[in-house]
This record gives sequence, C-alpha cells and structure tokens, in this order.
Amino acid sequence: MDYHPDKIYAKAISKKPDFKLIADKVKNMNSKQADQLINGLHEKAFEKIKCLECANCCKSLGPRLIRSDIERISSQLKMGASEFINNYLVVDEDNDYVFKTMPCPFLLPDNYCQIYNVRPRACREYPHTDQKNIRSILSLTIKNTETCPAVFDIFTHLASF
Repeated sequence: MDYHPDKIYAKAISKKPDFKLIADKVKNMNSKQADQLINGLHEKAFEKIKCLECANCCKSLGPRLIRSDIERISSQLKMGASEFINNYLVVDEDNDYVFKTMPCPFLLPDNYCQIYNVRPRACREYPHTDQKNIRSILSLTIKNTETCPAVFDIFTHLASF
C-alpha cells in the first residue's frame, strides 16, 4: 500500500462525493448495526495496514491535548506541566492545546512514538473507527480518509454494502 500523504489525500478528495453518499447510508442504519459494520471493517483494515509504515496522522494532524494528557506526558518527561506547555504547546483557534509544530515533536525517524505509552487521548483513539456511536462522527471519519489509509480502506469497502 502507498502511504504517501499527498497520494492518500488526492484519492480521498476524488472519492469524497462517494464517501458522503456512503455516510448517508450508514446514518440510516440503526446505531448498533452501523457500529458493528464499521468496527468490523476497522479490524480488517488494520490487519493489513501498519501504522508504523505510515504515521501520516503523526506527521500532519495536531491532536487536541486535554489537561490529563498534559499532566501524564509532562510527568513521563520529568517536567512540570507549565514547562511542557511552554516547550511544546500552543492554544489554537478553538482554545485547545495543540503541539506547536508538526510533525509531532515526539515522532521518531522510524515512525515510533517517543511517548507512546502516555500519548494524548486523541492519538489513542485515532482514527475513531473502532468506537461506538460511529454515526455521530461520520463527517470526521470522512475527513480522516484524507490522512489515514485504513479509513480510506474502510470507506472503499463500505461502497460494496
């Protein structure tokens, strides 16, 4: 699989109208049925797609960090929360803490995460396709097809349902 961010983005943009139609069909399913379908496709996608070969999310998306993330990470790094905030974070237009720079400052050259065991909740939950009540986040999920080859794969498979 080609994990180049520009290629994934271009493919997702070209399929966006189709993906929106698919999302509309999923919205018309009952919640449990939609969750089972997408959660099952999530499992299948991640059997063949390896995050460490990609890391597009870590290279291009700035996760929102909540207070518990900041405390957990700063503790792991043996620094105070205010020092961590000053060194690594900014407040974005939504008044959320995000990393000052992208790619993520904790992404290592081999695509491993330096803080994996204490990574932000947003990183742990990404790309959100294994969560319950998937119907409520379908617009976010479509947006994630632009970054994550697994989500693109999920939507490609949904086209056959």
